[in-house]
Amino acid sequence: MKAPLRGILLSLVFILLAGSVPASAKTIVDMAGNEVDVPDKVERILITCYGGATHELTVLGGADLLVGQPSMKPFPLLAGMHPSFKEIPDAGSFNNVNVEEALKLNPDLVIASVTSAQGNRQLAEAGLPVVAVLTGKADVEKIQREFLLVGSLIGREERAQRLVDYWQKVLKLLEERTAPIPREERKRVYYMLGNFLHTNGSDWWGEFLITTAGGINVASELGRGRDINAETLLRWDPDDIIVSGNEGSLLPPAELRDHPQIGTLRAVRENRLHYCPVGAFWWDRPSPEAILGFLWLGKTLYPSRFADVDLTVETKAFFREFYDATLSDEDVQLFFNPAALARQ
Repeated sequence: MKAPLRGILLSLVFILLAGSVPASAKTIVDMAGNEVDVPDKVERILITCYGGATHELTVLGGADLLVGQPSMKPFPLLAGMHPSFKEIPDAGSFNNVNVEEALKLNPDLVIASVTSAQGNRQLAEAGLPVVAVLTGKADVEKIQREFLLVGSLIGREERAQRLVDYWQKVLKLLEERTAPIPREERKRVYYMLGNFLHTNGSDWWGEFLITTAGGINVASELGRGRDINAETLLRWDPDDIIVSGNEGSLLPPAELRDHPQIGTLRAVRENRLHYCPVGAFWWDRPSPEAILGFLWLGKTLYPSRFADVDLTVETKAFFREFYDATLSDEDVQLFFNPAALARQ
């Protein structure tokens, strides 16, 4: 289809759909700082990003409002709790959005990533209210503000506040238990993402994960940086290594132990390799479940200080309260063993 004709048809589609969309009743400020006019009552939501947006909507009780989103195949537990997610239309993600498909879904608003300026602009130019969320660019304070924002969009303010209250309770516990630890006694931690030499400097979520749990991020000096060389890792020689597969393959334990350089690290020699749990979402990424990731790492680094914390009980309670899901002990144990998917 020629570009001018395609643009005319898109405009006509929007005009036809606009008559069925309620007039905007309020203006909100999204996580990119944009003012967006949204309907007072939102009944149809399109998501065009990953990064936990679907999980936020779900824990706040808005799963039934979704009319489109990227595939949830990477998150089988979530798809199992909401089978409709397996069949839901996909109008693209980030900058690879399909505006025609988005318009066909007739959403009241679109939840999109702060990182996809081009795709968001195309959707907004087609007349759709676009609300930007953080999708990985969060810090501990901002992600809680995002929960409240999403809750206000769908009229679930009380539920969003309950989630934030839970976060505050756990953050206070972590602070009380780890604040007395002298800096020289804090665990020095390396966050390994997908390959040996890919990590997070101080400007990324890995920094918040480690420091909130009372550790020291050995890669903090990188700032916005994320990649290092082997010599740097050997120089850091961390006490503990946390291993994640949220940006690619999950490195199996044997590959780490048998590596000629990595295998000489103290954390590897002393079997201080910790695989980040995966529930309905990765626990080492900003999402509602990230608070459980903080608690897991605090207990992992300082088990005696968190001896009274039962992560299985805590996880089951969280899923019951926010996902409206009942998990068995066996279900939860699978969260803590993502390395079982990698060959030992």
